[in-house]
Amino acid sequence: MKDVIKGFSRLENRLRRINSAFAILTLTASGLSAQDGVHPELKYHQAPDQDGVYYVGPEVSAPRLVSTVYVPYPDEVPYKALKGMTVMAMVINTRGIPEHIQLLLHHGDLFDRAAVAAVQHSKFAPGMLGEKPVPVWIDVRVVFSADRSQTTPQVLITERDLPIPNESQLEDKHHRPLSYTPPLPIHTVDADFVDPFVKVPYIQVAVVSVLVSDEGVPTDVRVVRGLGFGLDEKAAAAVWRYRFLPAMKKGKPVAARRNVIVNFVKF
Repeated sequence: MKDVIKGFSRLENRLRRINSAFAILTLTASGLSAQDGVHPELKYHQAPDQDGVYYVGPEVSAPRLVSTVYVPYPDEVPYKALKGMTVMAMVINTRGIPEHIQLLLHHGDLFDRAAVAAVQHSKFAPGMLGEKPVPVWIDVRVVFSADRSQTTPQVLITERDLPIPNESQLEDKHHRPLSYTPPLPIHTVDADFVDPFVKVPYIQVAVVSVLVSDEGVPTDVRVVRGLGFGLDEKAAAAVWRYRFLPAMKKGKPVAARRNVIVNFVKF
């Protein structure tokens, strides 16, 4: 288990992976001056992180779970044990084999060991970059019910790279480059909604205001339309892990604030 599950916190893992993968956009000014008021040319390249691992995105498809084993409810757990789930992050390598399994949400040692064992015996179709298989980060959850029934792992895509903005977002109706464009998300993270048994009778989104630096990194995050029930904090934590194409003013990147709609993990 110690070789399989890394002893890092969830936030530290996510931030390390996002920061090292923040090479997905290349900006080239193409000789344009700030007085021109022209947005730089944008060239897209979805790059891996420092370990050569990708996120799901416009160029990279998600790994698929092809076959798995059932996860039994541990016999050693008393019948009164509460329902819950184990959530893991992992890399699906080019052969469809899970590697670098990290626990993101614990449900107790017996449950976690059963979940990890099931994932290790599962088979995946790897993510693809064009026609080439590539290693891709995914999350997997295993939900344990109070009726002690067996269950199976389920793939979650909670982080993703986004495509660069299209021309309509950078030009006016006369197809002239805009002198100002707001920050645009290029990497998003779903907020955690860790209880799959709660039935929420409303749309699970929040509106968050974020100040984005001229390097595309959040520097101030505030919930402007929340949901309560502890979900506002989860929404803010997710936005801290966003990355943006920074706002552009007369051809130069500038710090600017914008609102983003935060989705919660669909359990």
